[in-house]
This record gives sequence, structure tokens and C-alpha cells, in this order.
Amino acid sequence: MPQRLLHLACYDVSEPRRLIAALKLARVYATGGQKSVHELFLTPAERIALVEDMSALLDLETDRFLLLRLDPRSRVHTLGKAVQPADPDYFYVG
Repeated sequence: MPQRLLHLACYDVSEPRRLIAALKLARVYATGGQKSVHELFLTPAERIALVEDMSALLDLETDRFLLLRLDPRSRVHTLGKAVQPADPDYFYVG
């Protein structure tokens, strides 16, 4: 199984329907995050699929999407009640 690496995905979408669709798409892969910034553990194939799906969804003239792979050697710092991002063995979808 390919290794899944931690990414941050964020977006700025100008139209409410596309904003909701972008949120739903990001949450398919997300393990955490808030508002329009999400923590995602992705394989290379999942990363490509997410970028392709988001590109088809967004208006490239007015909307923005950023997917940032975080260096796996870096230490994650959390503040307050935040919890460290974790790549679970499975997800419950229902």
C-alpha cells in the first residue's frame, strides 16, 4: 500500500454552490481541519484525483485552490485543544 502523506488543502470560492461542492469534495479526503482549510493524508493517486476533481469544479478565473504537502520530517505544533493530525486505519462513512 502506498504511503499517505500529510497535506493542507485550502480554497477560496466565490460562488456559494461551488463553495459547498468544494467543501464536500475536500471532506471526502479530510481527517481534520476547519472552515476552508483541511488536513488530508493522501497517496500520490489520491492527490492527482483531488486536484483533477477540484479543477473541474472551480471557476479558474475567480476561485483559488492550494494543496500543500507538508514535510514528513517536520514536527507538527498544535495550540490550545487542537489534536495532532492522524492517518487512521479506516474511515467510517455513513
